[in-house]
Amino acid sequence: MSNESKERLSNYEKIVAEVVGERIIVWDPQKGSKLYAEGFYGKPIGIRKPKTPIFEKPLELSILEALYLLEKGRIKIIDENGKELSFEELKNKFKDIHEKLEEKYIVYRDLRDKGYVVRPGMKFGADFAVYEHGPGIDHAPFLVHVLPFNVRISPIEIVRAGRLATTVRKKFVIATVTLNKKPIYYVFSWMRL
Repeated sequence: MSNESKERLSNYEKIVAEVVGERIIVWDPQKGSKLYAEGFYGKPIGIRKPKTPIFEKPLELSILEALYLLEKGRIKIIDENGKELSFEELKNKFKDIHEKLEEKYIVYRDLRDKGYVVRPGMKFGADFAVYEHGPGIDHAPFLVHVLPFNVRISPIEIVRAGRLATTVRKKFVIATVTLNKKPIYYVFSWMRL
């Protein structure tokens, strides 16, 4: 096989990530950097805000990122014993640890498939901060919070979320997933009277 053929084949090689306790790690810094550069996937361990997509640290993926990349065929996941995990096995391993995993994943996948960069939104009191281009390139215009389909929301919760989103100059979005697994988004716009 020629070097050119090997290079083409390696471009399609799945990146290996390992489940370590409740974490999912890409140990190879070059491959981790590649994933980060492709769509701001993961976070390099020990680097709070990477200034460049190239770093010499392992990359930690969230469960949602790992599920998405696994479903897209971009990575393969192994457990501590070296056994390769399927999408369903990985999801089942984490479903009791992560609240609303199924709903969050459906929303995450939909937003990523639409071309958005989806990062954790915990510091904003939401599930996701959603960027059009990526952190460091633009500010996240949306905060997305995922709620079960039939949940009742109190008016005070909506006001609280709206005030927070307005303070940080973002639109607040409530996402829910229908019984047939389709995401629905409710965007709140605030007006001054």
